[in-house]
Amino acid sequence: MTRAVVVDDSHFMRTVISDILEDGGVEVVAQAGDGEEGVEAVADHDPDVVTMDVEMPRMDGIEAVEEIMTTNPTPVVMLSAHTEDGADATFEALEKGAVDFLAKPGGEVSTEISAHGDALVQKVESATRADPESVEGVEDPDETIDADHAYVENPTLVIGASTGGPRVVERVLSSLPLEADLRVLVVQHMPDGFTARFAERLDRRSEYDVHEAEDGMRIGGGEAVVAKGDYHMEVAGYGNGRLRIRLQQDEAKHGVRPAIDVTMETAAETVDGPLTAVVLTGMGNDGAAGIEAIKAADGATIAQDEESCSVFGIPARAIETGCVDRVRPADEMGTAIIDTIRQEG
Repeated sequence: MTRAVVVDDSHFMRTVISDILEDGGVEVVAQAGDGEEGVEAVADHDPDVVTMDVEMPRMDGIEAVEEIMTTNPTPVVMLSAHTEDGADATFEALEKGAVDFLAKPGGEVSTEISAHGDALVQKVESATRADPESVEGVEDPDETIDADHAYVENPTLVIGASTGGPRVVERVLSSLPLEADLRVLVVQHMPDGFTARFAERLDRRSEYDVHEAEDGMRIGGGEAVVAKGDYHMEVAGYGNGRLRIRLQQDEAKHGVRPAIDVTMETAAETVDGPLTAVVLTGMGNDGAAGIEAIKAADGATIAQDEESCSVFGIPARAIETGCVDRVRPADEMGTAIIDTIRQEG
């Protein structure tokens, strides 16, 4: 049975979360009212997973995650307010080593969390499969790519990721030279309200001009879009080196929306220029069909290796299709992408 520590400064919220987890078959071995107590509980009980509030007295969730990763590395799922400040704090916690997060409905301590009980149990169970030490911070990427190359014209890159993905996506995008002139489509499993802030972070940390996707948006070289939470992102048109984006809310695929497969499959159908697909860390099999479609369209395909993945689910399923050209660790992914668009000779 999965063993969890629940950390939240609200006694009511600790009780609600613990009841949900216990009802879902997770044993709550300890509760803590702030970050300091949470760090101590992890040291005392050695749980499989921790749920962590963000805003707490004495030591907040971000500081607690950093301390846990230093002293007793354990998968942490953040419970975050559905606000701009909550999103920023969540990304900071992910940067410090948290593996996933769940947005609190309405952004406040509320019984509405009970309505998301299944999602909470699923996140907690999935997190137990994560390796919290798999990816280092992204402020200083290990690789430096020589931008002095001749590149193919109008290349398109589609990146798909889930659990543990934000840190790796930041690492990859920050390593890509603007001279490559890529059109970049990012599909990160993430709820609405967080994807806009994620796009802003990527924009600050890369040479590319990054925005959250909007219906009808067109993007050209040196630009990137992040699929909007709760919307599938399709490539609806391609011409003169520019992609046209369509957002739709058809049924969730693989239980998620946005789905990696939707973007990759429509890119394979629509883009007639150079096309590269990358699948990164995450749970499930979203992206496998997309990799097959892009390979069938003579595109290049890359998967993250097991050792550097927080969760080796999405890349593993893609590799099993036999359609992945190369498997690379996170800190070599930028170079692997650039290798697919270098002009031969």
